[in-house]
Amino acid sequence: MTLPLATYRLQFRNGMTFDRAVELVPYLKRLGVSHLYASPIFTATQGSTHGYDVCSHLEFDPALGGQAGFDRLSEALKRAGLGLVLDIVPNHMAASLENDWWRSVVEWGGRSPYRFHFDIDRDEKLTLPILGSSFADALARGEFAVRPDGGTGRLVFAYFDHALPLDPASYDDILRLTGEPLGAMIAACARQAEPASEHRMHRDIRALLADEPAAARLEQALAALSKEPGFLDGVHAAQSWRLLFWKDARRHLSYRRFFEITGLVGVRVEDAQVFDDVHRFILDLVRSGRVDGLRVDHVDGLADPTGYLERLRREIGPDVYLTVEKILGEGEDLPSEWPIAGTTGYEFIAALADLLVDGGRKAALDESYALAVGAVPDLEAERLQAKRLMTGRNFETEMTKLVRLAAAAAANDVISLGADSLSRAIAGLIAAFPVYRTYGTEAGMPEPDRYLLDEVARRVPIGEGNDGEALRFVLGLLKGEASGKDAGRAAEFRLRFQQLTGPVTAKAVEDTLFYRCNRFIAANEVGCDPAVAYGSLQRFHEAMVRRARLQPLGMSTTATHDTKRGEDARARLYALSEAPDAWGGAVARWRGMHAGLVRALAGGPAPEPETEWLLYQALAGVWPEGAESAGRAALQDLSARFIGYVEKSLREAKRRTNWEDVDEVYEDAVKSYAGRLVSDENRAFLVDFAAALAPFIKAGTLNSLTQTLVKMTAPGIPDIYQGAEMQDLSLVDPDNRRPVDVRELSRGLDDDASHAAGEPWLGFKQHLIARCLELRRAHPTLFEAGSYVPLEVTGPGSGHVVAFARVLGEEAAISVAPRLAFGFAGRGETPPWTEAVIDLGALGRERMLTDVLTGRRFDPASRLSVAAVLQAGPVALLTTMGSGAIPSEPS
Repeated sequence: MTLPLATYRLQFRNGMTFDRAVELVPYLKRLGVSHLYASPIFTATQGSTHGYDVCSHLEFDPALGGQAGFDRLSEALKRAGLGLVLDIVPNHMAASLENDWWRSVVEWGGRSPYRFHFDIDRDEKLTLPILGSSFADALARGEFAVRPDGGTGRLVFAYFDHALPLDPASYDDILRLTGEPLGAMIAACARQAEPASEHRMHRDIRALLADEPAAARLEQALAALSKEPGFLDGVHAAQSWRLLFWKDARRHLSYRRFFEITGLVGVRVEDAQVFDDVHRFILDLVRSGRVDGLRVDHVDGLADPTGYLERLRREIGPDVYLTVEKILGEGEDLPSEWPIAGTTGYEFIAALADLLVDGGRKAALDESYALAVGAVPDLEAERLQAKRLMTGRNFETEMTKLVRLAAAAAANDVISLGADSLSRAIAGLIAAFPVYRTYGTEAGMPEPDRYLLDEVARRVPIGEGNDGEALRFVLGLLKGEASGKDAGRAAEFRLRFQQLTGPVTAKAVEDTLFYRCNRFIAANEVGCDPAVAYGSLQRFHEAMVRRARLQPLGMSTTATHDTKRGEDARARLYALSEAPDAWGGAVARWRGMHAGLVRALAGGPAPEPETEWLLYQALAGVWPEGAESAGRAALQDLSARFIGYVEKSLREAKRRTNWEDVDEVYEDAVKSYAGRLVSDENRAFLVDFAAALAPFIKAGTLNSLTQTLVKMTAPGIPDIYQGAEMQDLSLVDPDNRRPVDVRELSRGLDDDASHAAGEPWLGFKQHLIARCLELRRAHPTLFEAGSYVPLEVTGPGSGHVVAFARVLGEEAAISVAPRLAFGFAGRGETPPWTEAVIDLGALGRERMLTDVLTGRRFDPASRLSVAAVLQAGPVALLTTMGSGAIPSEPS
């Protein structure tokens, strides 16, 4: 397998085009990464900000520069010796008329060659949830019209900006009513048309509509008919689709969607023909050598992830780097049969929380939190409540399908189980699921997943509305215990259930619980679990040993386009765990300063104490050092970003407002409070906030360097998110998807002063990455296959140091970095490790060590003084390799 040395994730769109990326290539080469890791670059909906709403898998997005732009980027990468890892999206596409496949299904219904490309219920009409009210209300208000579209050569059903193509089979009945000769001619074009000849039909109709006087008469006739509700109702009824109020999509939808997003329709890549059509262009790029690796988006959404990955591996061959977006639960491992290098690295973030959080102060943090908000919520109870909200409301349409399948199987077995009892059993199992999903197939359920299901079932309380018989029956369907004619229904039920548990978990935990329970938001991160008591050095080492054994070639990430905050914001917030009393006291003071801004509303105070606690933490994470004196314009920019985050947080929490039912009065009250926090007129608070935050900023900077060194040297392929090699204090998307400044990044690498290891170390992070990548490039096998060896640190202050080695034969690299730095970095106290030592054992007895960051050398010894190692810099990277292999002075 051709492995990346390190990847650099670049978010295309939002100003980042292929040609802008070309400008970045020389910088990436200098930084030392081996591969550009691109977000989706195929054609997406117009104005897409992310590219996951793919409209065509068969071309590069013209908005990015199209084929010619990609060619220029590909050539620039090849000249620089850099590879390309591409993010692909097999699970879903845009449910948009810009998507030719989807438009074909809308227009031709069951005759479309793409009818089975999408995961659509074949037993009913295609539902299109685009209406702002019910169909009847929109019809009564005269919001619909039938008209010819001269641009496309179609007859369309118009609703504001939507122009839905009508089935050509319905043209005759519609146009006959106009009495216009042109209508008869258009109907004749459509009468014998089939999807295979649709382009000819559309061309001929466009030619007919070029007769402007005749086209105008036809349009007037249709406009007159469109004033009759009965005519419009009949046209609507004649189509293979039906229009739906967008809010009703959660109750009923005839197609599988991505999470709750009705604009993204599930794709059936489990079908061989669909797989071929989706991957044809992708595979051409891989086989031509223009793409060197693939990242599979949302692999858990697929009907059969294992089968898909096995097929993809066969197609791309054994040497192409392949990784998947997969969130692992606590203690969960990847299926061993998956032919991949590993995940995109969310679990690595959780391991870093163990390294950098002070677990010994958890009780004090809980107390400070309880004093502020009234009580520490029961996280498991909150998790169950959020999951039940998802199954009972947000994913009601998916639950309805599952209940229908289970009820049909039960009726076939002559088992007396009602829909309500089956629904409660299914919802209970989903709520108790500790991981995203199981990996059963049509053939049945793998043995490890059968054991997991039994464990999940034991967590479902019987008697609290749950019927034991219904639970046992549903469990049997999932485990593959049905036989005969029920086996098919059981298999479909199993696949649908598995495709639902992941979205429910993601929306309940990451997009609900993470915004409801704000005790310590640094742990409210993708890949983490706020219920876990992070802060164990031993558990960190155990996670890295396990990582070296199970997925040494998976990505190690600290920030992505989906993380809840930037990596440096998180590193700073980790420090709050070390001084919960100081933080709690500061929050109490600030709440007092702003008590007059809290509004008394019918639903309670706005903001409520829980939200206030969130606001001050979130602002602490994103606060630019010196912002209090940066001027009005800088504060206004920060305010706009912060208030956007606040709005999203309130709606994701789903307490008093949400995306469907916005409570503008409540939101305005909270946003007004948040805006005051970053107002230039609130000088007393700004000065106080900056002063209280200063020690946390210093500790956070040191945490960031430790985090960076660990990512660069621990098991895994380091992934650098765009711009995060500098200081990444971003908020959740869209804030973390802002384009990077190529010139600023290049200047940072040019700045020799930034390479100095002394405080404030801000520019040192970028240079630390570059030096670590030099070492990885010189000794790739050491970091690809070397073992992970925790090194024991003893003596006073030993708990404030992490040390480990990567070892392969005679080669070794030793990482030494501080942790729990608030006292000595934040408050300026003497580092506590003056007498601490690192036990090197055989690693140091006979070989001289060289710090590749400073060039300092250490004589052979089995024990090494921490104070001596960290005397010249905030972190150290020692190697036993000869000094000739690694530059001895900073470049």
